[in-house]
Amino acid sequence: MDLTLAILKPDCLHRKLTGQAITFIESHGFEIVCQKKIRLSRAQAETFYAVHQGKAFFPDLINFMTSGPCMPMVLRKTDAVAAFRTIIGATDPQKADEGTLRRLFAENVQMNIVHGSDSPANAEKEIAFFFPLMEIIT
Repeated sequence: MDLTLAILKPDCLHRKLTGQAITFIESHGFEIVCQKKIRLSRAQAETFYAVHQGKAFFPDLINFMTSGPCMPMVLRKTDAVAAFRTIIGATDPQKADEGTLRRLFAENVQMNIVHGSDSPANAEKEIAFFFPLMEIIT
């Protein structure tokens, strides 16, 4: 079984879609290994999304991700990264496949309710960013 990171973003929590998103994720065979509700500081958000620094959308992304609480989660499933990316759909909900999490609930490219790791290597780094090993129940 593999691990990946998911983050239910501030728009998901603000719109009270957390329960529906978790039910959707679990109904697709993912086990939630651990989760927590946090509010990212500006420095934390800039560090986490450093790969996007210098891109036009970076300031808006940081403002959005610090606008309210979010919920990082470690998910477990065979081929977790690819499987999760499939069920969440494209970043732009208008381009996401029918039945994906973003197609069902996201409002736009920025307010797309969820983050998912894009590779096993990044999943490992992203999980470590939010969860010390002692918090992960295996």
